[in-house]
Order: sequence, then structure tokens, then C-alpha cells
Amino acid sequence: MKIKYSLKTVLIGLKTNKARSFLTILGIVIGITSIILIMSIGQSAESLILNEVKSLGGNFVQINPGKEVKGPQDMADTLFNDSLKERDIKALKNKNNVPDLEEITPSLMVPGSVSYKGETYKPTILGWTADWMAKLYNIYPGEGEYFTEEDIKSLAAVAVIGAKVKEDLFGTADALGEKIKIKDKYFKVVAIFPAKGQVSSFMDIDKFVLIPYTTAQKYLLGIDYYQEIHVMAKNEESVPNMVEDIKLTLRDLHNIDDPEDDDFHITTSEEMIETISLITGILTVLLTSVAAISLVVGGVGIMNIMLVAVTEKTWEIGLRKAIGARGKDIMVHFLIESIILTIVGGLIGVGLGIGLSYLASLVLAKQLSQNWQFVISFPSILLGLGVAGSIGIIFGLYPAKKASKKSPIEALRYE
Repeated sequence: MKIKYSLKTVLIGLKTNKARSFLTILGIVIGITSIILIMSIGQSAESLILNEVKSLGGNFVQINPGKEVKGPQDMADTLFNDSLKERDIKALKNKNNVPDLEEITPSLMVPGSVSYKGETYKPTILGWTADWMAKLYNIYPGEGEYFTEEDIKSLAAVAVIGAKVKEDLFGTADALGEKIKIKDKYFKVVAIFPAKGQVSSFMDIDKFVLIPYTTAQKYLLGIDYYQEIHVMAKNEESVPNMVEDIKLTLRDLHNIDDPEDDDFHITTSEEMIETISLITGILTVLLTSVAAISLVVGGVGIMNIMLVAVTEKTWEIGLRKAIGARGKDIMVHFLIESIILTIVGGLIGVGLGIGLSYLASLVLAKQLSQNWQFVISFPSILLGLGVAGSIGIIFGLYPAKKASKKSPIEALRYE
């Protein structure tokens, strides 16, 4: 029998049993939809984060205490390591040690809340320099002025607050010049950030409180070390030389002879991008693998229905064989039915996946107040359809072979 006749017969059969056909492909539809959705969200998230890292510039370098994180032990070592101190900042600022270094600032995160006359709010409190906020994110106060380098040197108790912090603590009242309480110390509000929302994946400027890092270190945290040091090179081309100079300077200060004993690690923008790409790639693969389980379930469902179809059409198989149909013709017929079911399920899944991915991008862009882009990978679409077709062949092969081996005499006797 020619394939076109088998195809016509299969389509008639599927139209006759629409409800059963739909339920048969449901697992495939869910599986393909999940794969498209996960891959789209994963690639969109990766694109967003990478763009943010790139916006910092290729000359941005981050120094962290402890060894480079390669396992749980390294993570603990980094969190509680006190290797980066003021003497390191002074040594790195020395042009004789690191001639390509343009700017440097420490960074400290302060846990806790802020309060004002009985009102309390829990923001992100960062001990930093105001200059870096302006240079990295191009953010300037909507009201007031940033604290100065002199304020940092004198350990001034001054703060710049976000719009949400101001709203929750002061309402419509003026906040400039007022004093907010962080832990047991009062800070004068010298500036207010304009309402901008999420300026990066990790920073909502409206829920932010910025204070001098020296004040945070001495009065709020009570430590003599830094959690991070941020560095800018003169230009992107000088980063490799600067990194080597930083390593040599810190090793000399910390009396380290073997690089394996480094009590610090340095991350460049390029390395950040590679790490982020690796992490998001692994997560996407893992989540896609989980979603792919539903494809296997869908394949088993198709095999089950095809076996039922073989049983239902036993008499028809006997009749076709009796009038000259070969076993090969019977097998092709059932394989075509299985492949059509999975391909249709795949196409529906791709359509739903693209639609849901688009809706998800709109929701995430609104919720995160970020430029969340809608990304669809054509390889993922081809992968989904290819997997669907493969499942149709793999899970349809056994029922098709079983049908092709039926004896025409026994089949015609079947009731």
C-alpha cells in the first residue's frame, strides 16, 4: 500500500476519535511547552544579567577575601575571611605597585533595618562611595547631594535613601536633614535617590540606603576588614596587567609565596560573564531535563494507545493482509499514526511554549521593572519537534511491529 493511502486512512481514524487523539498527545504537548518555556526564560535571564555585567565595563574588577569558591568549604572561608583591610587599599592605591589602577573602593553590606519616629523599614544597606553609584549606574540624587570623600574620611553619619524608604518612613513629609536610626546610630539624610526601581537584577534603588563605608565598618559592623573591594582599570586593555600587579601586591602584604595559598580571589568582568553563562546554562539544562520527563510519560501514553488501537483493529489487519497487504505495510501504517500524533503534539506544544514565554516576559518585565527581553531559540523549537518525532518512532515501533506480525487467519477470527 502506498504511503499516501496509509496517511489518508490514519487521518480519517484520528478525526473519528478526536478526544482520544487529544488525550494521547497531551503529555507531548506539556513536555514541549515546558521545554520551550524554560529555555526561553533561561536565555532571557542570562541575557539580562550579562548585559548588566557588561554595562559595568570591561575594566571593572572585583576582589573578594578567601580562596576562589569551588565548593562549600571555600564558600564558608570566603564569608568569614578577614584578609582584605585598609592597608591593602593603601597599597593598591600606590601607583608604584599598581600603575594601571584608576579607582578603588571597598564595599560592605549591613544587615538590619532603619527607623524614624516609630516607623521601621528593612532596606538594602550598603557601605560604599557615592562616586561609584554615579559612575557605575549613572544615578544622581533627586533631592540633596551625595556625601563627599571628606565625609568618608571623617566617618560621617550621613545617608542617601531610596524613594521607597523615604515614603515608608516619612510619607509626604520632607526627609532631607532628618535623622534615621540604623541599629543604635543616627544618620542624617543628605540626599534622596529618584524613583527608579530595579536598576539591576540585584539592586532596587528605591529600597536602598547608601552610607560611607568607613562609618558602616566602624560603627555598624564593628570590623576592621572589607567584604569586597571594587577596582577600575584605566582601560579594558590594561586589566590583565593590573590583575597581576594586584596579586603580587597582596601576596607581598600577606606574606604569601605560593599562589595556591592566596587568601583572596579576583574576578574580572569577563570571568563574571563566563561564570554567569555557565551557571545559567547548567540550570537551564537541569530544568529542561526535568521537563523532558513528561515527554517520556507522553511517549508511554502513545505506546499504550497504539497497543489499544492494534487490538481494536485486529480484524481490519487480518482483512488487509488477506487481500495482499504485507507486514511492512501494516507496520508503516501504525508508525505513521504514531508519528503524526507526536508531531501534532509537538506543534501545539511549540505554539503554547512561544505564547506562554511571551506572556512570561511581559509579566517579568513589569514585576522586575527591568528590560526583560523576549527570547526564543530556534534550535529549541527544532529540538522540541525533533524529540517529538523521535518519540513517535521509538514508542510507536513496538505496537507497529506487533501489528505487522499478526496472522491474517487468526486476525480474521478475532472478535
